[in-house]
Parts: sequence; structure tokens; C-alpha cells
Amino acid sequence: MLRKIITALAVLVALAAPAAAQSDAEWQQVVDAAKKEGRLVIYTATLGSPYHKAVVKAFEDKYGIRVEMLEARASEIRERVRIEQAAGRFVGDIHHNGSTTTWLMMRDGNLQPHGAIPNVKNIVPPYEADNIRVPAEVISYALLINRNLVKPADEPKGWKDILDPKWNGKILSDDMRALGGGAVFFVVMYDTFGKEFHEKLAAQKPVFSRDIANSERRVARGEFPLYIPFSLQDYNQLKGLPVKPLVPQEGRPYVRFDLATLKGAPHPNAARLFMNFYLEPEQQLVFASAGYNPVIGGVIEKVTDELRPLLTTKALGTTVPERQDAMLELAKQIYK
Repeated sequence: MLRKIITALAVLVALAAPAAAQSDAEWQQVVDAAKKEGRLVIYTATLGSPYHKAVVKAFEDKYGIRVEMLEARASEIRERVRIEQAAGRFVGDIHHNGSTTTWLMMRDGNLQPHGAIPNVKNIVPPYEADNIRVPAEVISYALLINRNLVKPADEPKGWKDILDPKWNGKILSDDMRALGGGAVFFVVMYDTFGKEFHEKLAAQKPVFSRDIANSERRVARGEFPLYIPFSLQDYNQLKGLPVKPLVPQEGRPYVRFDLATLKGAPHPNAARLFMNFYLEPEQQLVFASAGYNPVIGGVIEKVTDELRPLLTTKALGTTVPERQDAMLELAKQIYK
């Protein structure tokens, strides 16, 4: 009986080996085809990011495929793609943008299936891929405090702590009535605590600004003790200043960036290869070290002791594209 079991297992192993080899061979065909295409055009909404440029260069060095990047605001990229595709001009290969814009472009038929990507299996919840969208990296939001103005005993422990009357008139905020981090914060707090949270926060008379970099510096200069929501990807740029990011106990609002193949992509194999490369641990570590949350496992453990506690916090929630307009309208009603 034992001999029969061993024989049966041997047969299964023998059958499985060719299947694995065939899978490797099929992926090698994608690699070879991508190298033959020799070029990749990426439309990205990450303006001036040195981290994305580092990953692109690593891809070029590894595969010898020349990459061209067009950097523009999310809305500008969407309009460019619309005009190009309406004219029958298919220039871009990869669309790299926030999940809401990606969803809108998918709805409008600007994207196409990317094909099987081996490293998709390494993506961890709450992030997930489908046949159009591949999670790339995650912008996570926290609370920024001025360490000289906020004593350790007064540091907010939960998001509701910023509703304490002592913070009245002392909160600087990204504008929740416009697309951006403020809008993400509005949706997640609404879904977590309800409308009452925002009504109470509005009574705190937060000061709105759409100049994110300057807002962070204003907190560092001591103009305000608190800033919401603070993007963790900006933390490395503020080192040495009297500021401190906090992720309240409930968790961090976040927004996911996606990679997708544009309809009619001239270099579909290079696009597919780049997506797979993007999900390698080495590339995800580049983003994690910069304050982005990686989308695959086994990466956060390798970042600095300073960043790790922030990135390992709970993902509290994100925006829902279908509700975007309604949420912006509600924010305008509450924060007049």
C-alpha cells in the first residue's frame, strides 16, 4: 500500500514539473517579446518623484528596455489619453495613477486587460489586483503635530481626540472639499464615525489649504500644532524639523496607486513585464523606505525602525469612486 502511495505521488510530481516549466517558458516568451519591443511609455501622476525614477532606471538596467515617462496631474493624464484614443493615436503603454482616476478610465474604456502577471500572487490584503488594475504602492495618511506645541500627554490617541475644544482654531487641514488627501480623509472619517464627526470637526474651525508642502512647513514653523491629513511619504523630507507623524489607534486612511495597460498599448509585453517588476520585493522596498505602504508582503519588516511602526498600522479605509461626487458635495455643505 505504501509503495502505491509513493508511486502515485511520484507521478503527480512528474506531471506537475512540466506544467511549472511550461509556465516559466511562457513567461520567458513575454520577457523576450518585451525586449524585442525595446520601449515603454508610462503616463504617471507622480510628479517629480525620485523613487519612481529609481525603479524605472532599475528596470531599464535589468532588461535594456528604454522607458519614457510623461508626468502630469491625474486630470491632465486622463484628458490626454481621451484625446489620443479618440483620434486613434495610441502612444502610452502604462497608466500609473490613483485608484479613483484609474476606475474612471476603466469605466470609460481607456484601459485593456494586462494578461497574467506572476508576482500578483504576492499582493496582500486589503490590496488586490484584477485583470485590468494592479496595485502599485499606497499613500497612507496620518496626523502631523508640532512637537514643541503638543506635549506628549496631549498627543491625540484616536481620531476623535482632535475634536477636543483645546484644538479649536488650531487645526490646519488639506481642503476636504476638493480632490486630494483632504477628500480621502473626509470619506474615511465619515464611513468610520459618521456625519457627526465632521459636524463637530467643522465647529473646531479648521483652516483649509491646498498647498500641501507649505502646510507641512507651517506646522514645522509653529503656526499650527496639528495638520490633517499628513501623507507619510512626505516624512523623510521633514527630518530634522520639530514635527512628528502620528497614526491614531483606529488606523490610517489611504489611497492606492494602480498600474494599468492603456487601450491599444504599442508595447503590451513591456508593460506587462514592468508591472511584474514593480511587484518585486526590491522595488517595493524603494517605496516603503520612502514612506509609501508596499502592496506585497515581507517588505515593511526591512524599513527603518522610525518608519516601520507607522507603516504597520491598520489600513482604516479609502475612497469609493462611485461616491466621489456625492462626498465632495457633502463636504461643501458641512465645511462652509
